[in-house]
Amino acid sequence: MPADPARLACGKACTPELMERIRHAMEIDQPLPTQYGRFVKGVFVGRTYNAGTEVQLDCAAPCLGYSYQTDLPVTSLIKDRLPATLSIAVGASLLWLLVGLSGGILSAIKRGTLIDRGSQAFALAGASLQIYFVGLILQFIFVNKLEWLPMPGYISPFEMPLEWAKEMVLPWVTLAFLLSAIYSRLTRSGMIEVMSEDYIRTARAKGLSARRINFKHVLRSAITPIVTVFGLDLGALLGGAVITEYVFNIPGLGKLATEAVENVDMPVVTGTVLLAAIFIITANMIVDIVYSFLDPKVRLK
Repeated sequence: MPADPARLACGKACTPELMERIRHAMEIDQPLPTQYGRFVKGVFVGRTYNAGTEVQLDCAAPCLGYSYQTDLPVTSLIKDRLPATLSIAVGASLLWLLVGLSGGILSAIKRGTLIDRGSQAFALAGASLQIYFVGLILQFIFVNKLEWLPMPGYISPFEMPLEWAKEMVLPWVTLAFLLSAIYSRLTRSGMIEVMSEDYIRTARAKGLSARRINFKHVLRSAITPIVTVFGLDLGALLGGAVITEYVFNIPGLGKLATEAVENVDMPVVTGTVLLAAIFIITANMIVDIVYSFLDPKVRLK
């Protein structure tokens, strides 16, 4: 750790006696294996922090400790910030998947035409730019100049769904523009590769329609790597869209994590990193399950 956690939690009016009580309350006066065991136990069944003989803090499972800065449970901080990150991740992922797949399919089918070149130019632009540049440009145009959209932020969709959607439009469009470029190029290259396979030529020779060949055979075989990348991207985004949340000032998990790093708030850092790891692992498990439906060759016997 970069600093003494007891000193960070002690504040300005700190004395050696107070620091000692804080160390005992935080249980950092115990050996590291004991601290780790109690932390893992707290995640699954909860734990109790002893702040002397008079005060006890009961932390219900999943217990990730208490913030040094706010003295609030880390789980409550994560619950407050998670809806904003979910709003960004789910909306943007659906949009970039729709745009990326559509552009890649159209580009592969119309290979060598102006449509293909235009789609590739769009993909190259999206792959070359960064979130903080595109986001600020779009905000300047549609919020400051044209005034078509409100300033991005977060409102609960259950309270004001229309305002929630309006404030989420710019983050969604920004992420979709940048990430759809990757999916468009992956879809195009995968479909072009599959189109040269022998069984595709056989399907054409049998007289199957181009629509059925492209969507039932070509796209199904080419979509496997896209599912892999989508699972990783969505899992990482659910763990915290750091740059997006900072550019548009949205109070999500990414902003919570970076604020915790700046303040050396280690329990919050630990909680957000652990949650991000859970999202990524879960996304990989779902990808493996989807594989079995897309490609019969990988199904378990």
